Amino acid sequence: MADPWRYSTQGISVALRVTPRGGRDDIDGIETLANGRSVVKVRVRAIADGGEANRAVTELVAKALGVTKASVRILSGTTSRLKQVAVDGDPAKLGAMLRELTALKKD
Repeated sequence: MADPWRYSTQGISVALRVTPRGGRDDIDGIETLANGRSVVKVRVRAIADGGEANRAVTELVAKALGVTKASVRILSGTTSRLKQVAVDGDPAKLGAMLRELTALKKD
């Protein structure tokens, strides 16, 4: 299974599937979609209204990866459950942290 993130010179780009009103803010591991694409499953307590869930997602990713909130931005999917987010920082370190976070929660 391919990692749901790509490396760049500025950091990494991560494919997410977000569940708003998920009961807690957490990263639930990696899922393979019906089209074969891998995504990181994320759930947030916030509702998908007025950007609340997007804000919660960026805060959760920043906290999980130990970067500032300003280092995380949504590239695409602001109104969709499937999102692409960019995280600025050391790509190798960020990738290793994501691998560790998602390995603990395999399906």
